[in-house]
Amino acid sequence: MSSAYDLDQVRHANATGRVPVVFVHDPWLLAESWEPWAEVFGQAGFVPVIPAWPADGEAAGHFAGLVGGLTRRPAVVGHAAGGLVAQILAGRGLACACVAISPAPFRGTLTYGRFRHAVANAVGEEEARRLYETYAVPAGEAADPWSLDGTAPDRGPLLLISGEMDRTVPWAAAHASYLRQARNRHHLTEIVELPGRGHSMTVDSGWREVCGTALTFVERFVEP
Repeated sequence: MSSAYDLDQVRHANATGRVPVVFVHDPWLLAESWEPWAEVFGQAGFVPVIPAWPADGEAAGHFAGLVGGLTRRPAVVGHAAGGLVAQILAGRGLACACVAISPAPFRGTLTYGRFRHAVANAVGEEEARRLYETYAVPAGEAADPWSLDGTAPDRGPLLLISGEMDRTVPWAAAHASYLRQARNRHHLTEIVELPGRGHSMTVDSGWREVCGTALTFVERFVEP
């Protein structure tokens, strides 16, 4: 069930009449990790919606239900497990454009050591500690695996973003997702690798480059 805050965001987005951008976070991070992105996309004319990961239940269905309450089809931006959910929503025809950043399903507990090695390996120790203490959810888990239809005729344009130094979702994994999505004959599929970026690229000090890459792609196909 969606929270009252999430439903308020949907009502606000509908009231503006503008195109929403739904940000889907990884369950290891807080929804608030998207707030700097929301400000950038808002300044570009979009209306941001930042729903929380469901406490229980099937994540793709949860987010699909929330998106279904929007009067305008949104762009969807997701990171890690959220990137997988974003692709699933696009495959169901629920997104006008999609950006999946380091997309992969995850399970397990995120200790600081694992966060430092696999997520925040491309930044310094001090920043890694700050990111973990600010955004990480140590006991977070992803939902069960979901079906993904990359060939759907109403999928919309899709960009996959990979980080050169990403140890959690390395280039080979991101590129495999790209190859699966590139079979779509109806819509453009692109992939970009950002030099020097690790898995924490949506929240660390280099987030603006990643955000700018996502925004530029969405703006190619969608007017707010």
